[in-house]
Amino acid sequence: MPLRERLQTALNAIYPARCLACGDVVDTDFGLCGPCWTETAFIGGTVCDSCGIPLPGIAAGDTLACDACLQTPRPWERGRAAVLYTATGRKLVLALKHGDRQEIARPAGRWMAQATRSLLDDDALIAPIPLHWRRMLRRRYNQSALLARVVARETGRRWCADLLQRYRATPSLDGMGREERFRTLKDAIRLNPRHAVTVRDRPVLLVDDVMTSGATFAAAAEACRAAGSGPVCVVALARVAKDT
Repeated sequence: MPLRERLQTALNAIYPARCLACGDVVDTDFGLCGPCWTETAFIGGTVCDSCGIPLPGIAAGDTLACDACLQTPRPWERGRAAVLYTATGRKLVLALKHGDRQEIARPAGRWMAQATRSLLDDDALIAPIPLHWRRMLRRRYNQSALLARVVARETGRRWCADLLQRYRATPSLDGMGREERFRTLKDAIRLNPRHAVTVRDRPVLLVDDVMTSGATFAAAAEACRAAGSGPVCVVALARVAKDT
């Protein structure tokens, strides 16, 4: 056995690969064990073309929309999500967002890239939902930027970490109803003036960890469109199954 393989075998014996969700030993790095994989609700099949939530029935070639998107048209063109925000999906989001588990971004970004391949124009610019600078100081990283970087790498598109700015601090949206979320996020996000030329007439894919009501994506998409961007699409790692 070559030296490199022997060293890798020794390292695996000392530091075995662990399931991203529960910590059990798995065969490869950045993977899930069997039970956690089974409990991960990957989104596929028929989905709302605007927000990515699963829909009952079989698509017949028409563009489909869920009740929420029919009631409140989105300021973006199309949207997708990789998993539902439940069971393992919820664990991964919370660990990435609050547990400093930045390694989760690598496989999660790959799932998101797979979900968005049909949405991306060749010259699409990928950008994360921004954090306010005070929250960035506390958390030390933007989980959406970690995901956006992986999505860009996997799809071969350019990404811009600071395309958008969250210039007004907003409280946590947890516990807020749909209308309150939209009021809270209104005009809270704007385009970074440095990238006014970069974004003009260019398709944009916005990336975030969770979509609930879509209020955050709406604020970001409106900021892009106000700056003269091309069509805006969105992708979340996880989609809350019912708007709250």
